[in-house]
Amino acid sequence: MAHGGSWRVSGEGGAEGGGSRGRAARLIPSHPIPSRSVVRPQPPRPCEDYWWEWKHCRGLRHAFHHYYAHGELPTCGRWREDYEACRAWEKGRAAAAQEALCKSERARVMENQKYAPVWTLRKNPPPDWYLPLDQDKPN
Repeated sequence: MAHGGSWRVSGEGGAEGGGSRGRAARLIPSHPIPSRSVVRPQPPRPCEDYWWEWKHCRGLRHAFHHYYAHGELPTCGRWREDYEACRAWEKGRAAAAQEALCKSERARVMENQKYAPVWTLRKNPPPDWYLPLDQDKPN
């Protein structure tokens, strides 16, 4: 056990070096490291993806389609905020930017999952699935 915390040795042969077969032993903390304090090395998507989504959202064709489909103009501010948070994450490894970007991605995924399917999915095929179709009969 090293001073300053509890650690265990991982690898063949342990710390004594008996039978390690050329593999180096690794020190692993015996307690889990909280994931919130660790800044991940890169954002979930490249920052250019947020930039292009923002540019696409602001386009006339997309605005017309969104207005036709939903009856309102699209709100594109979230893409811009995500782009700025992504750049802050890449430049300074800012934990606040990481948290904001991950929260926004989770909200985007949950928003896409909130709609129910159009039809109910089957668990099993119909009992007469092997019979030929009645295409020759008039309705």
